[in-house]
Amino acid sequence: MRQRSAFRWVIVALIAIATVINYIDRNALAVMWPEISGQIGASKEDYALLVTIFMLFYAAGQFVFGRLFDIIGTRLGFALSISIWSLSIALHAVANSVLSFGLFRAMLGISEAGAWPGAVKANAEWFPARERALAQGIFNAGASIGAIISAPLIALLFLALGWKGTFLLVGALGFIWLLPWLVIYRAGPDRHPWVSEAERALILDAPAESDAAPRPAYLPTLRQIMSHRQSWGIVLARFFLDPIWWLFVSWLPIYLAETFHFDIKQIGIFAWVPFVGAMLGSLSGGWLSGRLIAAGWSVGRARKWTITLGGAIMAPALLGAVFAADPMVAVLTIAAVLFGFQIAIGNIQTLPGDVFHGKSVGSLAGIGGMAAVAGTLITTWLVPVMTTKSYAPMFILVAALVPLSLAAIWLVTGPIEKLDPADRN
Repeated sequence: MRQRSAFRWVIVALIAIATVINYIDRNALAVMWPEISGQIGASKEDYALLVTIFMLFYAAGQFVFGRLFDIIGTRLGFALSISIWSLSIALHAVANSVLSFGLFRAMLGISEAGAWPGAVKANAEWFPARERALAQGIFNAGASIGAIISAPLIALLFLALGWKGTFLLVGALGFIWLLPWLVIYRAGPDRHPWVSEAERALILDAPAESDAAPRPAYLPTLRQIMSHRQSWGIVLARFFLDPIWWLFVSWLPIYLAETFHFDIKQIGIFAWVPFVGAMLGSLSGGWLSGRLIAAGWSVGRARKWTITLGGAIMAPALLGAVFAADPMVAVLTIAAVLFGFQIAIGNIQTLPGDVFHGKSVGSLAGIGGMAAVAGTLITTWLVPVMTTKSYAPMFILVAALVPLSLAAIWLVTGPIEKLDPADRN
């Protein structure tokens, strides 16, 4: 028997490390904002504006890099994305006004967006269906680890170096990551010299995906991609669900500062806790989906029921956060929210690779990312208006988004299977 290599898991690990860096970079401003805002004379509304600028360009970046990854490939796509975002976060060190911060947040947003369609595309290229959700869970766990690390790390760096030195140091991390990436990721799984023939057969043939005879790859245009109900279901699910994640990524430090009067040191002590729940949810959701497929469930059934489990955890926990009066209770409740969120979102993010072939996966993932940002922008604009007295109205609002996302998965998406032109609605 030929020995099977496990090189696909090395690729997962590298991209997970990139997502760790991604979240350290994007969270740095939120953690240090109480200090930065005082120095530049900015308000909570100014912060909401910066979040909006980041998200608008993040939306554009999802589309641009989704298409770009399909054109230039995963290796160069990641190299370009992380180079630009690392430079962008380092340039925050020279910002001295809301305007200059806005410029650098725009650069950061458009470039950081590339990590997500890139991860989904790499997932579809390197993994068979039964392993795909676990691989996506590892990618997403990298984001959670980045969020866990970022609050205490940024707080410590801030105390040692100030905010300008902190931005410069975290900007260097991405350029360090580039060195092993360019050395290790030499080609795709079909041509990579470090992939054994047994592993190549597992990845490329993916016999567990279907018992039917293989069909020629369907490579639709953007218009054809969006002619399928599966695409619309994925896009709508991202639109409704992603604002929950971004609410806590963007606003958790400020929620802790305003609700419990925390300073940066206290934020560093508490703000990482919810993302432990997110990390566990990422891995649990990917593992559960894979186990169900291995037990004989269809890919679609396994994905949908795992997503539903995540929603069933998420919505009650959000309502529980409304009544949290103690900071530890609050962060533990939010940890339950993010645990359920990651169970659901990791499986939603695998769906483009379940319904399309590699050359279209990045494009649909990018469109889904744009929809996620559109939903997030709405909640971002509402936060300053709805949180004048407490964050309870905001928690109730996003809890109501959970059943809408589940409705998109169950009622709009339809069958989860590889599509061809005959399947067009």
